[in-house]
Parts: sequence; C-alpha cells; structure tokens
Amino acid sequence: MVQCSTVRDLENHRQALLKQRNSKKLCIAICSGTGCHAYASEKVVAAFEEQLKKQNMEIMVDIKRTGCHGFCEKGPIVVIYPHEICYCKVTPQDVPEIITHTIQQGKPVERLLYTDQKTGKPILLETDIPFYKNQTRLIFGNNRKIDPKIIDDYIALGGYSALAKSLSAMTPQKVLDEVKKANLRGRGGGGFPTGRKWETTKNASEEPKYVIVNCDEGDPGAYMDRSLMEGNPHSVLEGLIIGAYAIGAHEGYVYVRQEYPLAVENTEHAIKQAMEYGLLGKNILGSGFDFTIKVHRGAGAFVSGESSALMSAIEGRVGEPRPKYIHTAVNGLWNKPTCLNNVETWANVPFIINNSAQWFASMGTPTSTGTKIFSLVGNVNNTGLVEVPMGITLREIIYNIGGGIPNGKRLKAVQTGGPSGGCIPEKYLDLTVDFDELYNVGSMMGSGGMIVMDEDTCMVDIARYFVNFLSQESCGKCIPCREGLRQMVSILNDITNGKALEEDVELLEELCEVVQMSALCALGQSAPNPILSTLKYFRDEYDAHLRGECPAKVCKGLIQYTIDPVKCKKCGLCAKNCPVDAITGDKKELHRIEIEQCIKCGNCLESCKFNAVIKTTGKQKEFLKKQLPNITR
Repeated sequence: MVQCSTVRDLENHRQALLKQRNSKKLCIAICSGTGCHAYASEKVVAAFEEQLKKQNMEIMVDIKRTGCHGFCEKGPIVVIYPHEICYCKVTPQDVPEIITHTIQQGKPVERLLYTDQKTGKPILLETDIPFYKNQTRLIFGNNRKIDPKIIDDYIALGGYSALAKSLSAMTPQKVLDEVKKANLRGRGGGGFPTGRKWETTKNASEEPKYVIVNCDEGDPGAYMDRSLMEGNPHSVLEGLIIGAYAIGAHEGYVYVRQEYPLAVENTEHAIKQAMEYGLLGKNILGSGFDFTIKVHRGAGAFVSGESSALMSAIEGRVGEPRPKYIHTAVNGLWNKPTCLNNVETWANVPFIINNSAQWFASMGTPTSTGTKIFSLVGNVNNTGLVEVPMGITLREIIYNIGGGIPNGKRLKAVQTGGPSGGCIPEKYLDLTVDFDELYNVGSMMGSGGMIVMDEDTCMVDIARYFVNFLSQESCGKCIPCREGLRQMVSILNDITNGKALEEDVELLEELCEVVQMSALCALGQSAPNPILSTLKYFRDEYDAHLRGECPAKVCKGLIQYTIDPVKCKKCGLCAKNCPVDAITGDKKELHRIEIEQCIKCGNCLESCKFNAVIKTTGKQKEFLKKQLPNITR
C-alpha cells in the first residue's frame, strides 16, 4: 500500500507510475458506465478476458473498465489504445473478431466503426468522430482513460497535483481568490458564483463548517453528475478537499440519490483508497490539514436537490426546503455554515488551481466561463453526454455534435434546464448557451438537461408532462406549490382532452404568476416555466386545442382513428392487432372502428400496410363524418 505523507511522496509515486506504464502497450478500454451496463458491457469484458486468456495474451494486452464515454447512443463503446480505434455497439460475439483482426493483425473491423452520417464512410479514430471532435472535454475527457476503482490511474494523469499545490504553495485565501477570479459559476442550476458562496461560508462566525457534493440529480433524462461520480470520482473528491481547505471545513458529505448504486459504490471505494494513500484523513500530505468525507444516500425525491432540503435529509429528517431568508452558506447543516456545490462544479476546481483562473476564464463568455456538460437527448441522431465551452450555440450542439434531427424532420423546440426549464423555439437556434442568454428567453441552464423536440411534438402535452412531474415531486410543504401545481395539471389535462375553454388558459397564466411569486423554494418558483415558455412561443397550439385540434396529433383525447373504405383491403390485420376488439368486420368485409370502444393505441395504424387507417384530430373529424357516414360512428 502506498502512503503519501508529503507532497514529494505523491510526486515520486506519480513518476514511478509513469515509468512503469508502457504507453505503447495495447489497452482495451471498455465503457462500464450505467448506460453500457444496461447493454451488457460486463459480458463484453468477460469475453475479452476469456479470449485473451485462451490465446495467452493477458500480459500483452491490458483491459480497462472505464466510466461513461458519453456517446451513449452507440454503447457499449470499446476503444483500442494507443491507436484510439473506436468500436460501437460491441457485443460478446464481436470479441473474437476484434482480437484476431485488430489486436493480432492491426486491422480494423469496419462493421463496428462509426459511420459518418454525411459521407456514409466509416471513421476509424475516436477523436475523428464528429460527436467527440466538436466537443471540448475538459472535465469529462478523462472518463475514458481511468478505471474508477484504481486511484493510480487518476494519479498518473496528474490527479491530486492541484491538492498538493494548494496545500503546499497556497494559503486558503489564495485558493479562494483564484476560484473567484475564474468566475466559476455553480453547475447545479442556479449559476451562483462559486467563489462568493465559498467566501460567505468561510467568513461565517459559527464552527464547524461543512462542505457537500450534491449528486441528487433528478431531472428526467439527465445523468451528467452520475457519470462523473461513476467514472472519475477522484476528480470530484480532489475539488471537494481543495474547497474544504479554502473554506476551513474539516468534514464533507457526498449526497447521492438512491437510484445511483454504481456511483455510490465507486465513490465509497475512491474515498477508501484516498484515505489509504494519505490524501484524506489526518495531516493530509503533511500540511496539518485534516478532512474526512462521508457518503449519504438520498431517498430519491426530486425536491431533495434543493440545498436546504438536502441538508435536512442528511440530518435524518424529511427532505423539505426551508425559507430562504437565512442562507445555508451561513446556517446550513445542523445550523452550521455549509457550502454545497454540485458534482461538476467541484470537478472544475483542480483544473483552475493547476492551470490558473486566467486560463479557465479564457473559455466561454465573460459572465459564463469554462465548459458545461449537457445531456443531449430526444429527437436527435446522436444522444449522450456532451461537454462544450459556454457560449456555443444551440445549432452547433444539435447539428455539429448531435448530428441533427432523425428522418429529416424539422426542429421544433429545445427544452433546457430540466423539468423547471423552458422550451426554446427554432427561431432561437443561434442563441448562445450560457446562464444569462437562456434566462433571457424564458429558460435556464439548470444542471444541463437538453431535450430536442421535432415537428411531431405537441408543446401543450410537453408542458403537461413536465408540470405533472413537478406536481408529483412537490414536497407539499407550501400551498402555492402543492395546490397550484395540481390545478395547473388539471387545466392542462382539460386542454389536451378538448374540455377546456378560453378562460381556462387565462386562469392557467394567473396561477403561474401566483406560484412564481409565492412558492417556498426554487422548485415551485420555477415550475411554471414549461407553461409560460410554451404559451409565449406556441400560443397557437393552445388555441388549436381549445378548438378541439392537436396539430401534432399527439393528444389522445383529440384523436380519432377511422378506416377509409376505398383503401381497405379487408385483410383483417388491423382487427388482429387491436387489443380491445374495437374493429369489426370479418375477412373479405369492410372493417370499421367502434369509436366508443377504441382506446387510441395506434396499433391499427401501424399494422395496416395499405394506409387505410386514418388518424384525425379536431375539425377533421367532422369532415370525415360527412365523407364516411357508414364507417365512422
């Protein structure tokens, strides 16, 4: 076991690691994040181990289980180093071919390479794939090079050098000043200046002080923090220790939601290794600074991501927010000064210390510096985690990195900032992505969720979905959030079912204003954003629903399926696939749909090979009733 009692010990160990490691030795890096686990990446690892052992090649080739590589659309990802040959969607059955062709003969397996969407040609190297090539992977880049359970992998890449520099060459105040000059803003949603938050906690009179990593990430479709804690937990721990040193805290917590078992496992393992190496505990690196970290598993409530609710949960109480007239930076965990930042914020700190505030601020915009990791999901060809400089445009993210909209469809909107964010229409596609610009158009950065929606999306239904999520996740402590969101959902349900009147939309707007002004915490105050942004940019869709039409033909309450007697071939496929027997007519007879019995599942539409089933909405129903009086009931 290595024991780094001083800064020199750590550096000597790093140099010894670099001498031991052969940069030319073949290494098979296999993504083992949660996403690739779901695609059986562990079976791929087992297949490589079996094949290498079978051919007596274990000593010649290393196998590395890494964290998430980001390109989740193509998992499991396998990269062969040092060549950086990247294979996508690898299965255990592909392994013998990779061993024979690539490992033994140095030839690529072309069918497993990424195919360029524009040219149709395979791309050999990971760094040449547009999804990766157009990113700036500052925080996320080392995920593909590190086994999260081997601390030496992190140290060999320069890990804990920023901690060594802070403890040996900088005072706590100098560390704090450097973070302030970098203008690092919180990546968890609010974008509050990190240095100012640290300073408030540092200057608070009460003792002891605490620092917390917020890994309660609960936005639908977002998993940036989870992937960092799974794939490179030491980067977050190093940032936390440096922050604790600057603030004067000697105890820290990593709050991880219950649904992240792999993140918990890897984080606890990383803490144990850091303790063994002398990077945590008493007299860290001989500096006289003491610091310990505990992992707290959250109960999975979305509202517990709010700072005061999270601290209540750590204390063993219900995760409910407190009024904000006293800030948690002054009166937080056990009523003591507490600094809470999210995973990505802490992971930025070592880069600032090692490379300078000026270097960090050179990326991004003057008011939003550095990079940001986004979860790019929805109607986009290349989904996954992307890291880009602040100030990049939505167009660059969606088209240069995401590869555009599938099936040649038109982009309709982008929802940013999680369920409390706003929906940004296509006309703002060249909007720069930073804290201030997103806020100006009615959305927000949030933790980094980015959901792309195409022309077939109903914006009223989208607003209903997110507000319903927030209503279910409300802690219920304050009436505006608890009852206001329920009423919003009720009105949105009426609108999507064709039961609402024009005055209901006016009431919906009034409710939004009341909840924004009077809700206790940020969850309630920002909850109306999906409604307000869709009303602002897609009011015509609300008006169409009031007329009984869903332009996107999504809302089931406004949809009707009918069969065109001219196109019907009497084959019976539609009736065979109807789960409720709502289609009548034997073979060689015209079929018809019993409207009252139809559950609008769409099976008939998908199964008909002759386009005889018609999906209609609103006024089109009246037209069909006139045209097909014997068919539509």
